[in-house]
Amino acid sequence: MLDHFVGMKKNYNYLVIAFLVAVTLQTAQAQKKYEAPKLSNPNSWSLILVPDTQNYVKYQRNQGTLDLMTAWISENIDSLNIKMVLCTGDLVEQNDMIVPDGKNGNQTSREQWLAVSRMFGRLDGQVPYVLAAGNHDYGYKAIEHRGSNYNTYFPAHKNQANYKLLSAAAKNAGGHPSLENSAFDFTAPDGRKFLFMTLEFAPRDTIVQWAKGVVDDKKYKEHTVAVLTHSYLNAKNQRIEKENYSIKDANYGEAVWQKLVEPSKNIQLVFSGHIGGADNFKAHVGFKEDKNKGGKKVSQMAFNAQAMGGGWQGNGGDGWLRILEFLPDGKTVQVHTFSPLFAASPATKHLAWSTETFNDFSFSLD
Repeated sequence: MLDHFVGMKKNYNYLVIAFLVAVTLQTAQAQKKYEAPKLSNPNSWSLILVPDTQNYVKYQRNQGTLDLMTAWISENIDSLNIKMVLCTGDLVEQNDMIVPDGKNGNQTSREQWLAVSRMFGRLDGQVPYVLAAGNHDYGYKAIEHRGSNYNTYFPAHKNQANYKLLSAAAKNAGGHPSLENSAFDFTAPDGRKFLFMTLEFAPRDTIVQWAKGVVDDKKYKEHTVAVLTHSYLNAKNQRIEKENYSIKDANYGEAVWQKLVEPSKNIQLVFSGHIGGADNFKAHVGFKEDKNKGGKKVSQMAFNAQAMGGGWQGNGGDGWLRILEFLPDGKTVQVHTFSPLFAASPATKHLAWSTETFNDFSFSLD
């Protein structure tokens, strides 16, 4: 009986050793597969797309991840030839709240705005960034009215790299010119001229008309216009038609398409965020291509990550962002989804790239 027990113990030890060796080899192989982000062509340039930041800043414990993300952008401006940064909006979870409930955040609105302003501030003077204003950036918690603290924490003069490109700005609901609705004239390294335009959440009719006037201006006739607005496309790759918010004068995705994007001859890109599902990446993204009246293809992209990493009360989004590489052929855009958070540790580097087809693909400009 003793010999039998000793034999069983030896076999058990062998199994444990074999398991540990297998895990070690698997981990080593996974880590070997990791490659730091780099351009596929040294003459490319890149745009970084940052998803909704609200779940990073509403908890003090999550703010370090957004800090890491903007630090990573800053550190890679040269290596990735980063020329533009966009954020899909919902910069904060609550625009105007002085008593956090502890469950859906433990930071006051002021603390949230200060945090997101400080973290993007790392990029001030280095690279232009255009930030959409989402539904949570208005009202008290979610656009009960159109008042916002956006202009207080992201005034036009904050980032000189922005200010040099600023070519148009409309008045917000309070009657003040602000970057909530603004346009930036940018020439890419390959000589292609872009106009990056951001529109407030579910823009008012007057804002849609303002945007149309800017887009149709003859000086932008040869530009490639990119529109950034918080809510536009859903995870089924459909434009959003209606949402249950109390605001009345509102144009959601389909209305923005019909009134602004589709009638244009030069809008070729639309970026949005807003959508999501707890730990379901597919529920955070969408992509759709259509033709505008000028016969040019319009690539419409939704990207978010706010409920990855534990859902709505999780870590804020696992540090995911997108790298859009614009190749020197002037047409091809490669899209890669990457997490500087996972890339920061040898234990998680193998998780740093999301390679599903909905997160890693390419499209082309006309």
